[in-house]
This record gives sequence, C-alpha cells and structure tokens, in this order.
Amino acid sequence: MTEFSKEAFDLTGSVALVTGASHGIGFAIASAYAAAGAKVVFNAHSQEGVDRGLAAYAERGIDVHGYVSDVTDEDAVNELVAKVGEDVGPIDILVNNAGIIKRIPMLDMSVADFREVVDVDLAGPFIVSKAVLPSMIERGHGKIINVCSMMSELGRETIAGYAAAKGGLKMLTRNICAEFGSANIQCNGIGPGYIATPQTAPLRERRPDGSRHPFDEFIVARTPAARWGTVEDLQGPAVFLASHASDFVNGHVLYVDGGILAYIGKQP
Repeated sequence: MTEFSKEAFDLTGSVALVTGASHGIGFAIASAYAAAGAKVVFNAHSQEGVDRGLAAYAERGIDVHGYVSDVTDEDAVNELVAKVGEDVGPIDILVNNAGIIKRIPMLDMSVADFREVVDVDLAGPFIVSKAVLPSMIERGHGKIINVCSMMSELGRETIAGYAAAKGGLKMLTRNICAEFGSANIQCNGIGPGYIATPQTAPLRERRPDGSRHPFDEFIVARTPAARWGTVEDLQGPAVFLASHASDFVNGHVLYVDGGILAYIGKQP
C-alpha cells in the first residue's frame, strides 16, 4: 500500500482554465488553484470584465492570464483554447463556472430568456469541455469540474431556466465521465449552497429592529450549519476535484451546502 502524501493535492505545473472567474465563486476557485501551484487562466465576456479581473488578482499578488471570450460561441472558445495553449500551455483543469440566472415566473418567462439561460449554463460547459477534451485525451489526463447548483436537485419558484440548465449540467457531468473516464479524465461537479457574496448582501443585512431579513431567516433555518456559505468554503473541495487526490472520483457532484440537501427542515 502506498502511503498518502499531501503532494496529491499539489497542482504545480498544471494549467487551469476557470471560465467567468473575474469575480465571485470563480475568482475564489481560481485563487485557490494559484495557491496550490497551478497556472491560472480565466475568461470574461468583455474586455472590461477581463481588466477588472486582472486588477482583482493583481491586488492579491496572483499572476493570471485573462482573455475575452464568450462561452456560447464555439469558434471563439476554440480560439481561446488554442491561444491558451500557445501562451501558457495545454489545459489540464477546466472549471465551467460561467453562468447566469434570470428570476422570472415561468408563465412570464419568454422562450428567448429561457434559451439564453440554458445556452450559457448548459451549452457553454458543453462547448468548452468539447474544446479541451481532445488535448486531454491525447495527453492521457484531465480534470473537468462543472459548477452545478442545489438546483441540479431541487426546483424553486421563478428559476425554470436555471434549474433546467443545472439539472442538465449534472447529467452532462455524468456523461462526460461515462464517455471519457477510460482516457483518465475525471469530470465532476461542485454544487454550492447559498453563498454569501456581494450580490446576496442585501438579503443578509439586519433590519432596523435587529431582526434578520425573511430570506436570511429561511436559509439559516433550512441549513444544518446554521449559516450561509462563503466562497472560501468552496476552495478546498475545488482543489480536491482538480488534484490527483480525486483520480478515482468521477461523475460525482460534491454539494458544498452546509447540509441543506440532507435536511427536511425544522418542524413548525
């Protein structure tokens, strides 16, 4: 039996592409990969987004490469992957993080809005994965991590497009595992719970009387950990799924949700 070594989590020398990682969850994951030794690459939809991301990484002393690319444009993605190969090296780790959500009641949601969410959140990961897979197959290794959601398992009002896309992304994760596992490629998902970000800050602010916002109360009561998650909570799981420590983990979605999916909630 080979003794375990912490080097199993070392990403030194790996090239990691994290889509949409100019901020938020993608930024936290990319930062963790850099700390673990990887060469980090990210894309954004606009030059402004790339510049904002580069400045944020520089502020933390992290050296990254940023590119403008739309994950729903197959030609643009193929150009991105080729450019990364020339500038940095072939991609060893892909995190399909770029995504959008539109909170619209289903009967009010246009087909165009539904298709836009599915295009970014499901077709995008398919396009980027398809672009990186040939090189991974040729080199005999690769890690693909899809940022899924609790809505890969649950439904909720106003997010028909998002839930449909994230449910599909869970199954795309399993299918990539099934099709390419024999090439030593592991494809897994990471499913964040409710994460404290600047976007959710208004929902977590105390009201003038000191009480919680109703949605904050709902999330804290529904979560066994009794708190919102942080982007830092996602970093260790993301490094694990990108490292040799997870070489026999495939087609799995790792939910980082404080236990919310395991819990029916408190009795009224």
